[in-house]
Amino acid sequence: MTTLAGTERRADVGAWLRYGILGGVVAGITFAMFEMIMAVVLDGGDAFFMPLRMIGGIGLGKQALDPGTSLLTAGGAGLVIHMILSMMYGVVVAAVLSLIPQLSASRAAVLISASVVGFALWIVNFYVLAQVFGWTWFPNNTNAAVQFVAHTFLYGSVLGLVLDRTYFQRGRGVIEGEGAQPSG
Repeated sequence: MTTLAGTERRADVGAWLRYGILGGVVAGITFAMFEMIMAVVLDGGDAFFMPLRMIGGIGLGKQALDPGTSLLTAGGAGLVIHMILSMMYGVVVAAVLSLIPQLSASRAAVLISASVVGFALWIVNFYVLAQVFGWTWFPNNTNAAVQFVAHTFLYGSVLGLVLDRTYFQRGRGVIEGEGAQPSG
């Protein structure tokens, strides 16, 4: 059964942008903090900003990893690139989940879908795009288990939780008949 509100939700580009950006920011911050903490745990205190330097290398090149490159420059570039990508991915996930109602039919569906996207982002970014663009420091200088957890759960699942709580849960409430009449 579909309602007018459910149809509007699928076509609401403004909502995809708002909630996708919000989810991307929350998930992006969660992901970055986990990466930075794990860098310290695995490589010592000097490695705290290395995840941001590595991301900064997307825009600045491999020299961003060099401690001689200003942390403000490399880390700042990394932070900006990371947050822009996190928001873009968040918007895309919100749009796809909106356009394919089965993917947002329940909290579990949203969480699984967003987690799968997080996992796919890791594989594509680290093992396809990194090879194409020469960003070999991603697959070569990171711990695969940490990256799996970071991308799948601390980006994907967190993004799914935020999207579910802010966007899809309300839509399911309408679809499930909370005060709305079904459309014919």
